[in-house]
Amino acid sequence: MQRAATLAPVSTARSRAELVVFLLMLGALIVAPIFFYPVVLMKGLCFALFACAFNLLIGYVGLLSFGHALFFGWASYVCAHAAKVWGLPPELAILCGTTVAAAFGTIVGALAIRRQGIYFAMITLALAQMMFFFAVQAPFTHGEDGIQAVPRGKLLGLIDLADNVNMYAFVLLIFLGCFLLIYRIINSPFGEVLKAIRENEPRAISLGYKTDRYKLLAFILSATFAGVAGSTKALVFQLASLTDVDWPMSGEVILMTLVGGLGTLFGPVAGAFFMVSLENLLTTIGQWVFVVQGVIFVFCVLVLRRGIVGELARLLRAPL
Repeated sequence: MQRAATLAPVSTARSRAELVVFLLMLGALIVAPIFFYPVVLMKGLCFALFACAFNLLIGYVGLLSFGHALFFGWASYVCAHAAKVWGLPPELAILCGTTVAAAFGTIVGALAIRRQGIYFAMITLALAQMMFFFAVQAPFTHGEDGIQAVPRGKLLGLIDLADNVNMYAFVLLIFLGCFLLIYRIINSPFGEVLKAIRENEPRAISLGYKTDRYKLLAFILSATFAGVAGSTKALVFQLASLTDVDWPMSGEVILMTLVGGLGTLFGPVAGAFFMVSLENLLTTIGQWVFVVQGVIFVFCVLVLRRGIVGELARLLRAPL
């Protein structure tokens, strides 16, 4: 009873802090198109969702995947193909891409969760690279040219997404919906089991939990949200290319999550927008962008161990 009474104020304080930060983030995203180019903001939202999906797996289950570009990139391809060749409306095209990502997540997850640590990471990387080479050869992906001039279409047959403001509102709704769903997942009993697996899997097994089932479901959910991000990005840029499915994309989402803060709710969002903004500012230096990213990675590992949001939460003593 006393322990429960102690935990109640902590839980209430956490909820209040998260609500305040969420409202601030929401307000900033609503007014952002007034000051910034909507396409850059939409790119940030897509990658923020991608990072949140990845964080669901590594931050709350402790599973490091080096192959998340598989789900992001193939969802992008399928969505682009569905919109351009099949002529599907944007909502159905995104659904097609997301479904394919979930299917790939089921297959890859079922194979990968049989191993742990570096072996798990290497299996995901190997499968992702196998699908990358398939994307190079598959006729419908058009190889290095990619699927270009993808029509954004009309949402529900009414709202023209060719207008960047309308498209931004659509992407923002997708991001907020998925973000809130991820929040619900990690704060549910299912999410508590995932955290228990991350902290001490043998103990979770001893308590009677079938941890492989929980890890597989978490992997599928992570792949599904990554698929939503990849599908949305294909419509935003009207392009699906090999860049989205290649291994550097997996490394980029790892960097975004690390910079923002592993295992934090808002960390992946902050990390994604930070990296997208940095790339946008450093476009003139070409390939040196990767050198800058490497320096940032080393700096975060050595100095900002908790990431931007993690360190900020520690200073403010507020759970974010």
